[in-house]
Amino acid sequence: MLCQLSINNFAIVRFLELDFGPGMTSITGETGAGKSIAIDALGLCLGNRADAASVRPGASKTEVSASFSLHDVPLAKRWLEDNDLELEQDCILRRTISADGRSRAYINGNPVPLQQLKGLGQLLVGIHGQHAHHAMLKAEHQLTLVDSYANHQQLLENVAKAYQAYKHTEAELKRLQQSAQERQARKQLLQYQVEELDEFALMPGEFEQIETEHKRLANGSALIETCEHGLYLLSEGEDGNVESLLNKAVALADELKEFDPALESIGSMLNEALISVQESAAELQRYQSHLELDPEHFAQLESRLSQAMQLARKHQVSANELATHHQALKAELEGIDSDNSKLESIEDALNDSRDAYLVQARKLSQSRQRYAKELDNLVTCSIHQLNMPNGQFEIDISFSDSQMSPLGSDKLEFLVSTNPGQPLQPLAKVASGGELSRIGLGIQVITAQKVATPTLIFDEVDVGISGPTAAVVGNMLRQLGQSTQVFCVTHLPQVAGNGHQHMFVNKSNSDGQTETSMKPLNHDQRIEELARLLGGDTITSNTLANARELLKS
Repeated sequence: MLCQLSINNFAIVRFLELDFGPGMTSITGETGAGKSIAIDALGLCLGNRADAASVRPGASKTEVSASFSLHDVPLAKRWLEDNDLELEQDCILRRTISADGRSRAYINGNPVPLQQLKGLGQLLVGIHGQHAHHAMLKAEHQLTLVDSYANHQQLLENVAKAYQAYKHTEAELKRLQQSAQERQARKQLLQYQVEELDEFALMPGEFEQIETEHKRLANGSALIETCEHGLYLLSEGEDGNVESLLNKAVALADELKEFDPALESIGSMLNEALISVQESAAELQRYQSHLELDPEHFAQLESRLSQAMQLARKHQVSANELATHHQALKAELEGIDSDNSKLESIEDALNDSRDAYLVQARKLSQSRQRYAKELDNLVTCSIHQLNMPNGQFEIDISFSDSQMSPLGSDKLEFLVSTNPGQPLQPLAKVASGGELSRIGLGIQVITAQKVATPTLIFDEVDVGISGPTAAVVGNMLRQLGQSTQVFCVTHLPQVAGNGHQHMFVNKSNSDGQTETSMKPLNHDQRIEELARLLGGDTITSNTLANARELLKS
């Protein structure tokens, strides 16, 4: 429930601080006084768009705050918890707009994005404007009204999720279909390239091995000659070699250490050197024994090396990358085959997702049908009360498998008959302006009773209504105020007199400045205001008596 509204420098309002209670509050005032200005200011706290034009001339900024009691609003409490916004007592929504157009929003003192302010505002206040009757002529608005009345949010979410899954699968199918021709051309090329590389069958690391062995065989004669020379120097030279010289040095060191033990270490080092030379000579001997000149094997290696380098140039990679490239092409070819098989499976998946969507859409449609019948009876009774005794109202819902959307597969239309013997026809074709106002008001009041919004605002929704019908409208809104906080901006005394409270809007001019104010009326002031609404500027004893009668009734 809205408890307090504070307005600073908004449009032609300098300052207003208003306290509100439960029930129905009537808001009246002279034409042009700005009866809807408090509603517009509250709209800023609910996340409506605003600009620098909202700021009162001469002021640096507009500031509006609204305080709500959430005692019986569990959805709003849960929303605050989910968004980590603390709630101590009342929930305070605040909005500032600077003269340069910058806007800031706050919930319980915490700065928040405007979208969050709007999200919470939708749970706290429902606004029915004077143009809502015309919006009711649109199919999408009619659908929204039925869904709001049915309150089957989970069904709507299930349909939306199923539709999203269907569209995702459909997009994937289109992608695969569009690239199928390209994939086929690529597949033919890959098959040729993979077959060529399969035939050559170069294994990972093989090129490096071939290259090393080719280099060894290519230099076989030089290697044999060098090994022989090395062995001659190390151990086989007749004129002296390293091994024989080291043997002599070791023997000499053994003689010397007899004269001075300090020379023993020299002998040890020479012994180690001798062992190393002997081992080196043995290893070189083994290597030489395995060296052989094999022209046939060399030719085979040279041929394979040449083919590898030729294929590498053809595939525009280095020769040592050829085996890796071969595996990558095979993987790509397998991927194309996988996509082709995936194309078949995705077609099946699309049919499955369409069936899953239609299951949810039919459940939603059945719920709409059920609640539409309730609305048919309630709205028909309501327009009978609103001086249309022969009126009939019906909601036509048709389900189509081919009409898929996030909101289901229903085509929904409001039908009405206003005269005896007249067939039911679309609302836009039958109802006159006054009839549309009465039908629209009846629908809004009925649907408002089912929506769990704690505060409802009816902003001049009674336009085009007068006389006894206006009294019925006032009674409807008062009854609605028994369970919900209702604000009604009106020019009709029959409606205003039904309010549990009454606020009066006044516009004044002082020192060239225009200012709008709003104040609550006591019992006597209400009688005077109702008399003004009944008789205009001239208030007579008759209009005062009529006003008293309105309040009394």
